[in-house]
Order: sequence, then C-alpha cells, then structure tokens
Amino acid sequence: MPERCAICARFGPPLCDACRSALVRLHEPVCERCGSPGAWPVLRCAECSGRRLAFVRARSAIAYDARARLFVREWKERGRRKLADHAAGLVVEVVPRPECEAIAYVPGDPKRARERGDVPPRGLARALGQLWERPVIEILRRKRTLPRQRGLTLAERRRNARGTVAAAGTAPASVALVDDVYTSGATADACAFALRRAGARRVEVVTLARAVR
Repeated sequence: MPERCAICARFGPPLCDACRSALVRLHEPVCERCGSPGAWPVLRCAECSGRRLAFVRARSAIAYDARARLFVREWKERGRRKLADHAAGLVVEVVPRPECEAIAYVPGDPKRARERGDVPPRGLARALGQLWERPVIEILRRKRTLPRQRGLTLAERRRNARGTVAAAGTAPASVALVDDVYTSGATADACAFALRRAGARRVEVVTLARAVR
C-alpha cells in the first residue's frame, strides 16, 4: 500500500518535507528545568516552580500543536512504526545529546501495547540510541494501568501517575528518559522517580513534542 504523509495524508514519504518544515521547533529560550518555551530564559517557570521533580531537566523538539497531534496519532494509534525514525530525526535536530550513560523509555501499558502492537517511546528510544550512540535499557515497568489522562487537570494527571511505574534492576548513574509527548510532566516525573530509586543520580527527560500553555 502506498505511503502517505502522517500529517497532510498526501502520497509520498511518511513525513513530507513541507509538513516537517511546518512543525514548530522549541528552540531557546526555554525554562532550564522543564523546557517550557518563553520570552526569556528562566531557571523555573510558572509551570514547574514549587514542584519537586525527580528529573533535572526536560527538553522537547516540537510544540504539540495540531500538526504534531496528527503525527503522534498516526504513530501511536495507527501503528505506523516507521514514524519513530522521523521523530528521532526531529529530536536530534533540536535537542542536544543528554549527559547520559544509557537511554530508558516510558513503559507502555500492557493492555494498550497489545492493542497497538507496539510501545512508541521504545521505538523512539531505540532510534535515538543509534543516533546518540547510547545503549537502551529495558528497566521500567508499569505497576498498574495508568487511567486515561486526556481531559484531566494538571493536578489530576499528577495524582494519576503516582506509583504507576517501577524499575526492575539497577539503573546507571545518568539516564536519558524518552517519551513521545510531555504534557504535565507527571508521567516523566513518576518514571524519573523510579529510576532514581533504582540508583540513577541524574535523569534528563527527552520527548518529541511538548504541550505549550
């Protein structure tokens, strides 16, 4: 079956040049801690100030706007695994390689992984591992199903994510944690907390897209 662009649906590559160029890159200035874009660089922004976070910083490649949502939907919900390579290309274009010994990824919910046949963050992590020449470790596991986050407030998302992830084994001292989208930071924080409990001293979060408020 001929390929279509994940965004505009025209026949051709999985992500056409025009749509790739139209994706909004999240270049500096951004919040030093959570990566939220702003008019000037800050150490803490309104979104993360006052929060205890288990990761030292989070960085994303593109804004999670309408185009990015179409891309992620095709990648996650429609099972188009080849889009992971295009996602990785966008990440390395914008995000400097983290200071890490290994790459971990946000684990998929077992039920949803069976339905989709894949865990998109794993595909992104593996593609980034090749580009950044870092090993990918299979260390994080879901302890319980994460309820649907869509439509919830930031506080509700954070409560939902608490205690949903655990690490199996010992983590390296420095880890890059990979996910597809950074929304509230709740999932990233839960995973980073699990990595810290497993021995990581430094966790940096890297995602393809980020919700911008």
